[in-house]
Amino acid sequence: MLTDAVLDQAAELKKRFNAAQKMADEASVLALEHFANRGDLNIDTKRHPQDVVSEADKAVEQKIRVLIAEHFPEDALLGEEFGFVEGTTGYTWVIDPIDGTAPFLNGLPGWCVCIAVMDKDGAAIGIIDVPVLKERFAAMRGKGTTLNGSPVRVTDRFNLQTGMLGVGANDRVAPAQVGKMFEDLMSAGVSYTRYGSGALMLAWVAAGRLVGYVEPRMSAWDCMAAYCLIEEAGGKILPFPVAENPSAPYPVLGAAPQVFDEVLDLTNLTQFA
Repeated sequence: MLTDAVLDQAAELKKRFNAAQKMADEASVLALEHFANRGDLNIDTKRHPQDVVSEADKAVEQKIRVLIAEHFPEDALLGEEFGFVEGTTGYTWVIDPIDGTAPFLNGLPGWCVCIAVMDKDGAAIGIIDVPVLKERFAAMRGKGTTLNGSPVRVTDRFNLQTGMLGVGANDRVAPAQVGKMFEDLMSAGVSYTRYGSGALMLAWVAAGRLVGYVEPRMSAWDCMAAYCLIEEAGGKILPFPVAENPSAPYPVLGAAPQVFDEVLDLTNLTQFA
């Protein structure tokens, strides 16, 4: 028999899952409005000229923050553009308003809105909405993963040589290390692809489109929503120590079970930890 505490926790998660869906609806509408007028957006750089942020990123995150504050004012919140706000409930919202800002600004469809909720056990809710492609990936702990309302699972058909592995890299890792990672993957006969949004490629792992996704350095807002998707779709993830430093980047790996260990060995991700 389920205890009252377990039932209460399930109810709290369900309440946040339903709210996250509505937040994603509003955030995606706003993001699409900016996407349609992207030529007029103000663009700033962060760490380097290729690391860009637009007023669309900021506006969408502000929209989500307002909605969270309205419905769950005591929850913690971590967002890419405006940082971390502590809470008291044990729940933390993790948001990336537009993952794939470069594709967004260049008129490509591969960008997404990411909303996750974490508790003491990790990512419990994950929503990744892809407005241009009209796809929504959604998961809540114990309830499986859906794509536009239909259940999806990680692939059990392909391995690293017959399927496709998603890969990512950024300036947080030395070029020589990234080059060695690609060299080792190619030497092993791995077919890989790289797209502008790491979060979206992780969602594709959950949907069985990629056998896995690996990146030496990602932030929590890039991967937490997708980590929930992948676990609920039967995949495996590399633990992400977000509690140690919420904004710090760490190695990320999400994959179908049959390739997880092989990817971990080939990429030697522990060197980036």
